[in-house]
Amino acid sequence: MPNPYREIFRAPGTIGFSAAGFIARMPFSMVTIGIVTMLSQARGEYWLAGGVAATFALANAVVAPQISRLVDRHGQSRVLVPATLGTLLALAGLMLATRFEAPAWVLFAFAGLAGVAPSMMAMVRARWTEIYRDTPHLRTAFAFESVVDEVIFMIGPVVAIGLSVVWFPEAGPLAATILLAVGMALFLAQRGTEPPVHPQGADSGRSAIRLVPVQIIALLMVALGMVFGTAEVTAVAFAEAQGNKAAASLALASYAAGSFLTGLVFGALRLRLALATQLLLAIGLAAATTLPLLIVSSLWMLGIVLFIAGASISPTIIVAMALVERHAPPSKLTEGITWVMTGMGIGMALGSALSGWLIDLHGARSGFFVSVAGGFSALAIVALGFCLLAEPRPAGRRHVAAA
Repeated sequence: MPNPYREIFRAPGTIGFSAAGFIARMPFSMVTIGIVTMLSQARGEYWLAGGVAATFALANAVVAPQISRLVDRHGQSRVLVPATLGTLLALAGLMLATRFEAPAWVLFAFAGLAGVAPSMMAMVRARWTEIYRDTPHLRTAFAFESVVDEVIFMIGPVVAIGLSVVWFPEAGPLAATILLAVGMALFLAQRGTEPPVHPQGADSGRSAIRLVPVQIIALLMVALGMVFGTAEVTAVAFAEAQGNKAAASLALASYAAGSFLTGLVFGALRLRLALATQLLLAIGLAAATTLPLLIVSSLWMLGIVLFIAGASISPTIIVAMALVERHAPPSKLTEGITWVMTGMGIGMALGSALSGWLIDLHGARSGFFVSVAGGFSALAIVALGFCLLAEPRPAGRRHVAAA
């Protein structure tokens, strides 16, 4: 039986850019949770930790689509170098401000400046799309990258939290900064697979977010991101309340592990269901699995519940990316994918801030109410926009249907 994952790597250069993208994406699983851990260790206030982390996520949600829009117009190499340098300097400033006990506004300022970080998830998927556009291999490639994302989110939080707890508070963000510098250098060295700049056409001035399906998927990701952002902050607070703060990294790793396993299976399937239907089913599962979070009473139970909840993540992201590829023109694909990831970033920012506030007021477990609200909001968004997410039929198939 042929291995669909092996097949996608037969194209020249695919191993190189995917491996480099793995390293360059690792920091994005580490920065937000690294900021939370760093500031909760150094300052002892979860509202500040969650607020600064949310500032980074929100700033990145606003700026990253503009970076990707420039990439669609000018190419990856010309845009990613200055954007990455700006991110590295801002993260260095944030760590120094924490170390030397700068005022809170300085922390928020550097977190906002670090938001110029480009969306590496979009950059990698844009390369796959250029190679396998309009072929079955593209879905497999998206599935593979979603699985890679989950591996990153299994490893990254463990490294970030572990370094900051065991070594010194700034150690997690410092490791993320180094990985970003190394990974981006390796990624940009893979020039053979860099997507060409596509002609913008008559609507060159219009943003990809003006496409209604992209709006729906981005809004969905805002709601779903609230679930993820809440899990990060609340898991740390819950583990600390249980007397083992470092164990939060294992609970979050189990979350990613659940998504990893379902992503492997889902990517190898050839489902006949419409993409919009697949998305609705995945979001229904995501909403249902937030309810057990309200009754967790131990770290073991939290890890098990998060593992089950993670089963909906990869299928949701895989299908969402496939829908964006179907609805966005090639000249706006990177921006379209980034808007989807941006929606998740906004949701994570909201989830981090709201859950941090609830935790300070009512205790660690209260943060999970934000997860439930986010999960069922996501389900409502997909249900209401279901008809608008229907896949556009290619011209050739329209002619066949008409005949």
